Formats: sequence, C-alpha cells, structure tokens
Amino acid sequence: MKVGIILASYKIIQDKNDLEKAKAIRLAVFVEEQGVPLEDEFDQFDMLEDSCQHILVYHEGEAVGTGRIRYVDDYAKLERICMLKQYRKYGLGSVIISSLEEIAKQTGKKKYKLHAQVQAKGFYEKLGYKGVSDEFDEDGIPHLIMEKQENEG
Repeated sequence: MKVGIILASYKIIQDKNDLEKAKAIRLAVFVEEQGVPLEDEFDQFDMLEDSCQHILVYHEGEAVGTGRIRYVDDYAKLERICMLKQYRKYGLGSVIISSLEEIAKQTGKKKYKLHAQVQAKGFYEKLGYKGVSDEFDEDGIPHLIMEKQENEG
C-alpha cells in the first residue's frame, strides 16, 4: 500500500564508489534474491565509460535502486533495472525508468528497448512499453523484449 508522497531522486554515476553501490544493489536483487549466476550479472559495461551510463535512485538519502542505459543502433537500451526488495512497494521503479528515458532524450533518442522479466510485464506496460517478442529464457528467468517510442512533435 502506498502511503503519502514518496520523494525520490536519481543521479548519474560518475565515480567508482557510486558504481560499487549500484553493483551491491544488483548483487542483492539479481544474484542473491533471483539466483542469477554472478558471472552472468556483471559484464564489460560495468565501468565508468562512454558506452553506457549508470544511475542510482535514492529514497530518503539512501541508494535503493539502479539501472543503466546503452545506445544500440537507434535505441536506448535500458538494462540492469532493479530495486531493493524492501523499497518496491513505493513506486520507485518508475523513477528508474523515467530517469533513464530522460537521459536518453538528452542524447536525441526517442525509442527505448528492454528485456523485461515476464513477472514485471504489467509494470512496464503501465509505463507505455509493449511486448514485441515471444518469451525467452535469460539466466533461468522468463523474459520478453519490450519497446516504447516517444511521439514525434
């Protein structure tokens, strides 16, 4: 149950300390909670470089969620989106998505793509995403590709 106004903010990660906070959140959610193999969770994009941007979402001053964005062809690909379990009831997941979309818009991107866990499909649909693939297995979890495009004009 949502109660009152939840204040959240995000920041683009620019130092190793914040990148480690994001990795710790992903470790807790994907590896420990969902059973994704450690070697599959972290990859060559988990560094501070121009090929992607990472964000942290804060609630009451504490880093509680993260995500990253890569630019693939004409899409902004939203990846590694997660929220610590105890904060999921506050609607902060939409802050991650809207923040990543805002960053993409600043680079001129108007199309977004992500690999959604099937159990989160409804969440993404509420944010304007549509499924564009059949279900597939990713690290033992059913996923589907979802996309969203900003209206022109």
